[in-house]
Amino acid sequence: MIVPTRVLFQHAYGRYALGAYNINNLEQTMGLFRGSMESQAPFIIQISKGARAYTDKRMLEAMIRTADEIWPDALFAVHLDHGDEETALECVQSGFYSSVMIDASHYPFEENVAITRRVVQAAHARGVSVEAELGMLGGVEEDIQVDEKNACLTDPDEAAEFVHATGCDSLACAIGTSHGAYKFAGSQGIHLDRVAAIQQQLPNFPLVMHGSSSVPQDEVERINAAGGHIAGSKGVDPAQYLPAAKLGVCKINIDTDGRLVWTRVHREYFRDHPAEFDLRPPGKIFMAEYAKFIAGRNALLGSAGQLASAREHAQQNAVAAR
Repeated sequence: MIVPTRVLFQHAYGRYALGAYNINNLEQTMGLFRGSMESQAPFIIQISKGARAYTDKRMLEAMIRTADEIWPDALFAVHLDHGDEETALECVQSGFYSSVMIDASHYPFEENVAITRRVVQAAHARGVSVEAELGMLGGVEEDIQVDEKNACLTDPDEAAEFVHATGCDSLACAIGTSHGAYKFAGSQGIHLDRVAAIQQQLPNFPLVMHGSSSVPQDEVERINAAGGHIAGSKGVDPAQYLPAAKLGVCKINIDTDGRLVWTRVHREYFRDHPAEFDLRPPGKIFMAEYAKFIAGRNALLGSAGQLASAREHAQQNAVAAR
């Protein structure tokens, strides 16, 4: 069942974080739903601008609707990840998305406010929530590329000013994470003190953590052993997910890790079966492996086992809204 993102945030705030997982194809969709149902977790499906352009946005929407029919007990929101103003407004008008992200963080503060406010006004008129971003994460993912020297943490006072000026419903904060597989070179991690400072300025306001894949080293090693070349990669320590959730981080974006699982499965399969050309056997393996990965991440996020309670909350909210 697709529900408003704000309803999931209300249930999660201060207790656990929702896994926000990007999908691009059928196999990711199937694995995501299987893993979430196995772990009994509510979740957020993220569709990026790149995913919408990969085939056709209607294909992804149709797969999500079909998965919703296959797993009628699933509880999730559909979110546009890293949209520009044009894409965000298009998604708002589509009537399919629970929430959209407008990422104008690369503009000066005043322009970021103006762009975000325009999206908020259009989205709220149709009951759609808006995630905005302040501060800049480094790294590379799809069409996002920020040199580390230009990355900057979110200022807590500026965050409060930004939220009040724009009316956005959640805020993606730069707190030390980074996009892509190459996040940390040393022992860096999430700046939980910065998260706490932002929460103090914005109590009970949902925060979002981007670039939060852990880049499992066993996945990297297996990819490299099967002919890959991923060097020097290191991600977020998943042990920091729950402490961040306790400080108001309601949504944690995990994309790179899923790509690593896909790459590992396919590299190993075709290495071990060099005469094979059928795409379905490795696809079946990936769906099972991705479901296992999703279930494991939901446990670390604290969302595992929350499905029944979240569904009850969503139903009560729907009755109250009538």
